[in-house]
Amino acid sequence: MSRMIKAALLAAALALFVRPAAYAQEMGKEKPKEGGPAAKAAPMDHTAQAVTHTQVAVKAGQGGDAKGVVTHAEVALTHAEAAEKEKASPHTEAAIKSLKEAVEHGKLGHADIATKAAQAALEHLQMK
Repeated sequence: MSRMIKAALLAAALALFVRPAAYAQEMGKEKPKEGGPAAKAAPMDHTAQAVTHTQVAVKAGQGGDAKGVVTHAEVALTHAEAAEKEKASPHTEAAIKSLKEAVEHGKLGHADIATKAAQAALEHLQMK
């Protein structure tokens, strides 16, 4: 077979396999409709997310799961820092300090101390 025919067969084979995959990906995407809920996404409430993850961190700590405290306190910390950037508050600032302490002690395996720090953070976040 000549090189030209081999190249044409290879190109045709690629076209057969690549195009359906690209088409399937395009079909999976939803296009937002004007004025619909996807068009105007609500801003994320970082404080609410921080509260939720801090509550889960406290529950994990109460169960003696230091790693669980770390996992959720880190996520809560990310949201608390975002909330602080949006609108500064002494309570958010104190919560951030307590969440950092919870992460630090959780990484050391001190579930009890990490839990107390997460509880303090939760109190501050709920005061905001």
